[in-house]
Amino acid sequence: MTNRKMWLAALVAVSGLGSAPADAQQPIKMTIATGVDPAFSQFYVAKEAGLFARNGLDIQINTGASGSAMVPFLINNQVNAAYGSDLAGVINHNVDANVVAVADGTYLRKWLSVVAKDIADLDGLKGKRVGIAKGTGSEIFWAGVVKKFNLNPADYTIVDLEAPEMLAATERGDIDAFATWEPWPTRTIRSVKGTKILVDAESIYNNRNYVYMNRGWIEQNRDAAERFVRALVEANDLIEQDRPAAAAMVAKFLNMPLDFATELMPKVDYDMNWTDGSLRTIKDAADLLIAQGKMKSPLDYDTYVYTDLLKQVRPASVQITKMPPA
Repeated sequence: MTNRKMWLAALVAVSGLGSAPADAQQPIKMTIATGVDPAFSQFYVAKEAGLFARNGLDIQINTGASGSAMVPFLINNQVNAAYGSDLAGVINHNVDANVVAVADGTYLRKWLSVVAKDIADLDGLKGKRVGIAKGTGSEIFWAGVVKKFNLNPADYTIVDLEAPEMLAATERGDIDAFATWEPWPTRTIRSVKGTKILVDAESIYNNRNYVYMNRGWIEQNRDAAERFVRALVEANDLIEQDRPAAAAMVAKFLNMPLDFATELMPKVDYDMNWTDGSLRTIKDAADLLIAQGKMKSPLDYDTYVYTDLLKQVRPASVQITKMPPA
């Protein structure tokens, strides 16, 4: 089946999902932002499948080095929504309490890895330079590796790098290893001779990505905010119902080989929900920031976790039993 036919099939698949039809009025313009990997697929699929347009939205997607790097643009409404890591949301909420999490978008199973060049195992990593994208899931994952294997943090030189820079830095010899998310581990192993995965995230740190918005913008643009979340829920349904079509859309948006997108997407659970597990992951991020002295006060979950939009769009997807204590 051609890509075009798959996209058309996908549109047919979501036609009965109950989205609000676009009004005859001019589409509502929004600018949203995220990174460039399949963990953020709902943004790409909603755009490529025309789901934003069907919900009366004219969406521009800005992409950056990582989803987490785009979350700060919610401050002062430079963008209307962002999609990034658990840690990035808490960090930016701590700067501006208007930055809120509106949905748990993805659960990452084996999405992060420690990749090293010409190093046999973790013992051989001692004394080496390790690339970490600070303020992202990369930093939390590395902290989890250190804890699980009882490593001494002082034995490693941490080099702060954005994830897309890590492949080239490894190839040049500027770093000996890095800890980050896909697609960079797989791309590096495919491109740089002598590289291998030393450990992946399984049983160490399975982080989540969340959709973030600015509370003030939501309150002033409630209809647009609901349309936006509805489009994401529909995109999530499409990903679950027709994975080949969704993979084709992700590959097109990211200019990525289809086989690569198809290989990476099963490493992610696509959710668009709120569960107690969503809250536990947020608590882990908040606890890390407090332990590092980067956050002075406990996180107020009632302020940060904004369930109203998803409750309106799909109530059954909000399954929180109790907010954690502050």
